Amino acid sequence: MLKRLSALAASAIVAGTMSASAQETCGGEYVVKRGDSLSLIADKLYKNVSVWTTIQGNNSDKIGANPNNIRVGMKLRMPCVNGLPTGLKGGTAIETIKAAAAAPAAPLVVAPGNAATRKKINILTGDDFAPFTDRGLPKGGILADVVDEAMKAADPAQGYAVHWVNDWSAHHEPLLSNALLDIGFPWFKPDCEADPETYRCANLRFSDSMFEVLMLLFVNKSAPIAFNSDADLAGKTLCRPKGYSTYIFDQHGRNWLINKHINLHTGDSPADCFELLAEGKVDGAVLNEFGGRKKIKELGLEDQIVVAKGQPISVDGNHMVVHKSHPNGPELLAEFEKGLAMIKENGTYQRIIDEHMTRIWAEF
Repeated sequence: MLKRLSALAASAIVAGTMSASAQETCGGEYVVKRGDSLSLIADKLYKNVSVWTTIQGNNSDKIGANPNNIRVGMKLRMPCVNGLPTGLKGGTAIETIKAAAAAPAAPLVVAPGNAATRKKINILTGDDFAPFTDRGLPKGGILADVVDEAMKAADPAQGYAVHWVNDWSAHHEPLLSNALLDIGFPWFKPDCEADPETYRCANLRFSDSMFEVLMLLFVNKSAPIAFNSDADLAGKTLCRPKGYSTYIFDQHGRNWLINKHINLHTGDSPADCFELLAEGKVDGAVLNEFGGRKKIKELGLEDQIVVAKGQPISVDGNHMVVHKSHPNGPELLAEFEKGLAMIKENGTYQRIIDEHMTRIWAEF
C-alpha cells in the first residue's frame, strides 16, 4: 500500500512539473486595465517603455494610428520580445521560441527557376529590406517566412515558387506589369481613396495586410519634438531617404507636402538622415520602426536619437500585390489570402511573429 502511495505521489510530482513547464510561455493576450497606456503596458510587461511601438504595431487592427485608442477590456496580442512577457493566456512555449531564436541564421537557399516553375504561381521579392525580406536573414526575413507558410497552407494545385530580384525598381515595371512574374511582396498601400491616380493605386491590386509596421518620427534627444497633432510639426524639416515613399505625408487628408506644412529634406540614405539629425540640421527623420532602430544602433547614436513622444507618423500594412493587367490577378491574391487566414487561425502566424521579434529586438 505504501509503495502504491509513493508511486502516486511521484506521479503527482511529475505531473506538477509538466504542468509548470507547460505554463512557461512567452507573449499571449493582455486585457487592458483602467489607467493603462501602451507605455505603461510596455514598462509593466517588458520592462522597456520603448516596446510600446511593437505593441501598437502588433495590434494596429484594433488601435489604429493613435496609441491612445485603447480602452478598458480590450484584448491585445503581446508579441514575445526578449523572453517577455510570461504567463499570459495564449502564449507560445518559451523553449520553442528560444530554440527558433538560437538557430543559426543560415542564408535562405533558393532553387534556381527553370521551365517547370513557369506553370507555378511565381512570387517576386528582393533582398536588402530587413527585417522583412533578405536571403541573409533567418527564413528570408519575417515576411518571407509568412508568405512561405501561407502558401504552404493554401497548397495551390499548380504549386508556387519565390524569385528574388534585387532591382526593386523593376518589380512593378516590367516584371509584374508584363506578367513575367505573378505576384510580389512586400509593398505598402497608399491612401487610394484620396489619390486613386497614384501609380500603385491605379495599377496594382492589394491583398489583405500581412503585417503592419509603424512609420516613426525619430528626433534629437537634445532638441526633442513630440507628435500629437499636425500643429506640432508645422514648419519643421523632416528627413526621408532618397527612394523612400513620401505619400505618407499627404494621405488621409493630411496634405503636409501639398500645403507646405512641413519641409522635406531628401537624405542620400537612412544613415545620412540620422547624421543630419544628430548634427541638428533637420528636426526629425521618418523611417519604419525596425529599419530606423537598427540604423541608429549601427551608427552608435542611441544616446542622441530617440523615438518622438506621441504617436507614429503612420501605420502601414505590408501587402502582396498583383498588376491589374494580370488576367488571373484576383484569383492569385485570393489563394494567398486563403493561406494567410489559415495560418492566423492555427497559430502559425503568431509563432512566426514571436520568433522573428525575439531576434529583431535582441539586435536593438
